Amino acid sequence: MKDSIRKAYLASVTDSFVKGQMDRRTFLRAAGKLGLGAGALGMGLGARPFYMMSQAQAQEQNLKPSDEVMKWLADVGKPFAGTTLKLATESTPPSNAIATQLKQYFEEASGIKIEIEVLPLEQVLQKLTLDVASSLGTYDLYYIDQSWAANFSQDVFDPREQLKNADLAMPNYNIDDFLKPLVDGIAMYKDTMVGVPYDIPIFIMQYRKDIWDELKLPAPTTMEDLLNASKAITDAKGPNVYGTSGQMKSGHYSLECDWTAWLWGHGGSIFDKDGKFCGNDERGLEAIAYWDKLKATMPPGVDGWTWDGEGQSVAQGVAASMLSWGEFFPFFDDPKASKVSGLMEAIVPPKPTTALRTVNDTAFGEIPGVGHQGGSSLAVSKYSKSPDAAWVFMQWATCADTQALITALGGGTGPTRTSVYDDPRVKANARVGAGTTRHLPVVRDTIANYMGSEPDLPAWAEISSDTIPVALGKYFAGQSGSAKETMDALKAQVDDIVAKG
Repeated sequence: MKDSIRKAYLASVTDSFVKGQMDRRTFLRAAGKLGLGAGALGMGLGARPFYMMSQAQAQEQNLKPSDEVMKWLADVGKPFAGTTLKLATESTPPSNAIATQLKQYFEEASGIKIEIEVLPLEQVLQKLTLDVASSLGTYDLYYIDQSWAANFSQDVFDPREQLKNADLAMPNYNIDDFLKPLVDGIAMYKDTMVGVPYDIPIFIMQYRKDIWDELKLPAPTTMEDLLNASKAITDAKGPNVYGTSGQMKSGHYSLECDWTAWLWGHGGSIFDKDGKFCGNDERGLEAIAYWDKLKATMPPGVDGWTWDGEGQSVAQGVAASMLSWGEFFPFFDDPKASKVSGLMEAIVPPKPTTALRTVNDTAFGEIPGVGHQGGSSLAVSKYSKSPDAAWVFMQWATCADTQALITALGGGTGPTRTSVYDDPRVKANARVGAGTTRHLPVVRDTIANYMGSEPDLPAWAEISSDTIPVALGKYFAGQSGSAKETMDALKAQVDDIVAKG
C-alpha cells in the first residue's frame, strides 16, 4: 500500500474509533494491519496519580528556570517572537508541569507561544494521524508513545540531525545524558532516533515497611519472598489488610502488563526467537501457577481494577504492597490523599526465579525484565510551519534544568536524563510527603538494570489490549479450563493473528 494512502486510511479509522463509530477490537485490528502498535488506547490511561506543587509553593522554593536557560531562550527566540506552537499530549508529569507551571517562563523569555492540549491517548493519536495524513502541520510537536515509533519515524526530525544547527543548539543540551536503555527501548526505530525520551512509567516494588517489620518478614527481593510475605500478611491481617495487589481487570491492557512482569520474572517470554508465542511453555505455566497463589493474597476486588484501583487499594491501606508503576509512590506519601504516608518503601523489582531470556531468545524487539515500562518520546514534526521554533521549545522542555523542575514540582515518574537524578533540587524532595522523590534512586536502578519492554509488531495492539487480557480474564474467572488449556488456546490465537499480519 502506498504510504500516503496508508496514512490517510489510518487517520480515517482512528477518527472513527475516537468518535465511537468503530468498536475497540475492530480498530485495534485495523490499526495493526496499517503498521501501528496502538497498545493501550481507549483504556483509561488518563487515571494516573499526579501530585503537583502549587505556584505559591514553587515560588517559595525558588523553583524556576536557571538564569542561563532564560538568557539562551531570550537570545535564540528573537527571530521567532510572536510564533505560536501546538502540542497534543497525553496527561503525563512533564506535560502537566509544563502546561500549568513552566510554560510561562518559556513564553516570557523567548516570545514564542505554546498551546498544549492535554488529551486522552486515543485523541492524541487521532490528532497525530490526521496531521500526518494531511501534512498540514497543525501540530508542531508530536508526543509519541513507544508503540508508535515505527509508524511516525519518517514524520519527525531526528534530534541528532537538529543538533547540528549550531545557531539553535542549546549549550550543554547533551543528548548523551538521556538514559541509554530509554533511548534504545523507547526512542529508536532501526537507525532513526524518533524524538528524545520524555516520560517513563515503570514497575518497581512498593511495600508497607511497617507491616513487614511488625511481622519480621524479609523484604520482597525475590518472587518467593513476595509470595511468602503476602501470605503471612493476609493470614495475620485479612480481611482488613491483604498482602499485595494487582491491576487484573478482565480484557484490560493493565492485566497484560501484570502478566508480562510475572512471565519475565519466571524466565519466560511472550515470543520465542522464531516469532511464535511461547507463554504456554514450562516457564509460562510456572508464572501462571505463581500468579494464582499470589492472587489469593489480593483483595477480592482485584478482578475489576486497572492501575487506578490497584493504587487506591494500597493508598487506602487495603493492600500492603504492589509491583507496579513507580509514579504512584509520591501519591502514597501525600498525607491528604493517602492513609500510608511515610509507611511505604521502594525497592527494585523482585529477582527472577531463573535467568532472564535475552533479546536473542525472543522476537520483535521484546526485552524481558521484571520492571515493565511504558514510556514515550517528544519530537518535532516535519510538517511544522515553524520547525526551528519548535526545536527551541523541545530542547527547553527536555533539557536537564527543565526536567529537574518537572521532577521537583511533581515527583511522579523518573526523569529520562541521568544527571537529573543527582540534581540538588530533586534530592531536596527526597523526604516523606507529597511529591516525594525518595523513590527515584530505585527508579533509576530499575531503568538501568531491570527494565522490560514489550515486543514491537503491528499486531501487538490487538494482542496486548484484547487477545491476551481477554483470555487471562476468562481464566481467572474460571471460564476457560486449566492454565495449560488456556495458554495453549492463547498460543493458537496469537500465532494466527501474527501469521495474518
